[in-house]
Amino acid sequence: MSGHESTYKPQTGFTKWLDSRLPIVRLAHDSFVDFPTPKNLNYWYTFGGILAICLAIQIITGVVLAMHYTATVGEAFASVERIMRDVPYGWLIRNIHMVGASMFFLAVYVHMFRGLYYGSYKAPREVLWILGCIIFLLMMATAFLGYMLPWGQMSLHGANVIIGLFGAIPLVGESIQSWLMGGPSVGNQTLQRFFSLHYLLPFMIAGVVILHIWALHVPGNNNPTGVEVKDVEKDTVPFHPYYTVKDGFAIVIFLLIFAAFVFYFPNVLGHADNYIEANPLVTPAHIVPEWYLLPFYAILRAITFDIGPIDAKLLGVIFMFGAIAVLFILPWLDTSKVKSMRYRPVAKQFFFGFVVACLLLGWCGATNPDNPIVSFGSDKLIVTYTDSAGIEGSAVFDGYEEAAAFRGEQVTAGGTASLAIEKAGAFTFLHLGQILTAYYFAYFLLILPILGLREKPKNEPESIHQSILDTPHARSEPTPIAAE
Repeated sequence: MSGHESTYKPQTGFTKWLDSRLPIVRLAHDSFVDFPTPKNLNYWYTFGGILAICLAIQIITGVVLAMHYTATVGEAFASVERIMRDVPYGWLIRNIHMVGASMFFLAVYVHMFRGLYYGSYKAPREVLWILGCIIFLLMMATAFLGYMLPWGQMSLHGANVIIGLFGAIPLVGESIQSWLMGGPSVGNQTLQRFFSLHYLLPFMIAGVVILHIWALHVPGNNNPTGVEVKDVEKDTVPFHPYYTVKDGFAIVIFLLIFAAFVFYFPNVLGHADNYIEANPLVTPAHIVPEWYLLPFYAILRAITFDIGPIDAKLLGVIFMFGAIAVLFILPWLDTSKVKSMRYRPVAKQFFFGFVVACLLLGWCGATNPDNPIVSFGSDKLIVTYTDSAGIEGSAVFDGYEEAAAFRGEQVTAGGTASLAIEKAGAFTFLHLGQILTAYYFAYFLLILPILGLREKPKNEPESIHQSILDTPHARSEPTPIAAE
């Protein structure tokens, strides 16, 4: 942390020479070996190291895949198949890269929710949080660009939907849309620039990760109590060996789960339609992004109304990007002086409600918005007819066979008849998505600011060291041995 005195001492002539000219070994030692770290960090804090491993895996496998990929609409799908079938261990490398994207997002969501729960976005770590949000935004962009590269059905039509959203932006929307596509429609030029950007952005992510780690080492780690380090000797331990061992154990467990998906369920997290070569003349019945983007897709679809001169399409785009933008200003929205929700019982309940809302938004994003969750009654079939005498009327039926027979009778008698369906009232996934979207924004814009001013938190421990002594395990005293 800031002000930590270096304990690195070069032992050889070469290390002394290097340290006096480029103290890179000293930097690594002070940052990852002797760095004073709060002694009460739990396993939720191991996901930072897990994310570093995920990023390295994605970059290494991505570079290898790029050597064999062909970014043209005529050969992209076939080149992916060739990687899977003909390139030595190509199936393994692609499965690792494909599953790795999902595991990367899984880890980053856990990392972000942990930061939200323990108040890691609060002063003095605002810049650390903002850099993390930038990494998340770059990850989403990289994932969207990469989703198009296999040139499957969902790749093409998903890209059409997302790129089309930019056309809703007033004045500059059509120009942005044309620039992204490289022409009037999605084609070779789109695929080539998406491939180029997909290759570039992970290295940008790596650069921001370095800044993220730098910003972490200035104030030091937050911890589950939210109490800052007061006494380095009592409140902290060196990062190595204590947290290198703990992070290493968590990374091994994570990689075992990762390997289970790679070898046994590599396709379970993807969409079946993306294994069909892209065809602009055939549109999938239900276009959806990958699972890790579904909550934001649900927010986009939840906006079906206009507000003044802003139509529903533009409003949906604003809300979707607003769901990410609100994270950037979170450090100034939460007005509570207490960081950790361990000591904020009311805010804790709303936080768990927020987590459930995000999970349900993902469910809504994966489902047709018109599908009913709860139906109020049953659908009716209405036959509107005009008989041979010119008299108009209508009849209502519960079953299709009866309605079709009645319609046939009217036509046979010389009249005309038409059949229509009157849908029963229902609470649909669209309605659920709208409620959850309202809660998502209310949590950040209303609940956290108001609770910060009104809620009475529990008493925090005086120090990190004291919080460890106050745990039930630490308070328990050994059972005395009876005297003989």
